[in-house]
Amino acid sequence: MKKNYTKHRSGCEDCALNLEQLGIEVRKWDHVIALAGNPNTGKSTVFNQLTGLKQHTGNWPGKTVVRAEGGFTWNGKTFKVVDLPGTYSLLSASVDEEVARDFLLFGQPDATIVVVDATVLERNLNLVLQILEITDKVVVSLNLVDEARRKGIDVDHRRLSKDLGVPVIPTVAREGIGIGQLIETTDQVIAGEIITHPYRLKVNRKIQEALDELIPKIKRIFPDLPNARWIAMRLLDGDIRVQKALERGEWNFTAGASALDNVQVKEKVH
Repeated sequence: MKKNYTKHRSGCEDCALNLEQLGIEVRKWDHVIALAGNPNTGKSTVFNQLTGLKQHTGNWPGKTVVRAEGGFTWNGKTFKVVDLPGTYSLLSASVDEEVARDFLLFGQPDATIVVVDATVLERNLNLVLQILEITDKVVVSLNLVDEARRKGIDVDHRRLSKDLGVPVIPTVAREGIGIGQLIETTDQVIAGEIITHPYRLKVNRKIQEALDELIPKIKRIFPDLPNARWIAMRLLDGDIRVQKALERGEWNFTAGASALDNVQVKEKVH
């Protein structure tokens, strides 16, 4: 199914963006996009706009958590979209959080779109900041900006982008507004055309000294881990689930990897 979205770019009048929704028929792909966000932010609507799917089907392997995967083609490339469970945190206090954390950390998607609700932005930023600790390849979908305006809330997305260090795209997902720009920006982040500088938590001197000592040890023992700093921070915080995941070598068979057909996280198109 082909869709035309309107994207807004400075110096350019409304430009048509051709998007072919693939639903679940994605056998090979160039890039994997993770879709994350709090519950009730319109994340599933963004997913539906990208893929053409209207409902979630299936569970994450070994979990009771419902999952959805789909895809689309754009600009000659095929993108697989993995809709992560809606969560408020990645601290593994629930199965939903564990699934989302594992995919972002071990599944290593090419980019992550974080959908936030412009009407309650402060509540959503906790998850955004946690994801920025894990990966540089992030684009924020500032959704429901129309409802925010009706409530007298005007979010300066350019200032927010500067503060977070990643692109922030205003969207009204249910109407398809901003979806074109969201796709184009995500593709540019994946390609390295947009360099992000994600905000990272500043820690005190003692914690930094502990991190400086722990991170090289983690890298030496587990060289394949994608983000030793985040792992070190979770270990210092006493995260038992992360500790057990390391002990079991869970990054070799995580929910993230198994979600993509139990074979590999990315199957490049040849």
